[in-house]
Amino acid sequence: MTPAQSDFLQRNQLPDSYLEQAQKNYKSVLENFAQAHHKGHSQTRIIAINGSQGSGKSTLADYLCTVIAEHQNIATLALSLDDFYLTKAERLQLSRDVHPLLATRGVPGTHDIGLAIATINSLIAAQSPTLVTRFDKSCDDRFPAHQCETVNGPVGLIVLEGWCMGATAQQTSELCDPVNQLEDTEDANAIWRNYVNMALAGDYQRLFSMADTLCMLRAPSFDTIFKWRLEQENKMARPLMNETEILRFIQYYQRITEHCLQEMPSRVDHLFQLNHNRQITETQ
Repeated sequence: MTPAQSDFLQRNQLPDSYLEQAQKNYKSVLENFAQAHHKGHSQTRIIAINGSQGSGKSTLADYLCTVIAEHQNIATLALSLDDFYLTKAERLQLSRDVHPLLATRGVPGTHDIGLAIATINSLIAAQSPTLVTRFDKSCDDRFPAHQCETVNGPVGLIVLEGWCMGATAQQTSELCDPVNQLEDTEDANAIWRNYVNMALAGDYQRLFSMADTLCMLRAPSFDTIFKWRLEQENKMARPLMNETEILRFIQYYQRITEHCLQEMPSRVDHLFQLNHNRQITETQ
């Protein structure tokens, strides 16, 4: 085991066995990147990862960056769609102007997609240092600029992960019936879900189209996500939500997550089917 691999395991609180499984499961992603990078020479490649909450997106992003940086000696950077949430003040203004549910981060319409696209374009151009914003979930706002990372020079690989990466909008007629209690009681007129759907159909597609490769960590069903999200919360030094709060929070994500689980597998470049214990049972 190399020092970089050891650091990776420690960062993500993983057993040594993870490396062996990852090498087998993600071999095709690494090989495809190596081939594409060789053909494109110094061109920046972007790998996007879709996966529900707690599915292991950030771990996979970190793994790909760690392995590719070590074995191919190129600069890598992992980004999360979460890094580009609108500020707390911007979301509160949106909640007053459009719908109260938009105060809560997460769904399309609560990100600064223009900032995400500009950041990635700056990293690709590499003509000046790029400030990479990060989001502090403990205070529900962005970190101050002086606490964020500045990236210099060309980046050979950007891995961009997010729960709705690559998602497509639904037909307006599909938005009529609520999918859970949150939509039924707090969005009875479907204003929130229509706004989210319109946002997803807009600039989010511009961002998603920047990816060269789309991977999906596919949960067995939405019902599994509560368990995964709870485990994710319990790994934090200071948990932010209790079980009741998590149950409500994941309802914000249910509609788009279920839509992705149904329609996305047929069009991704790499599909990783997960079981209830987050183990990969099938790859395509």
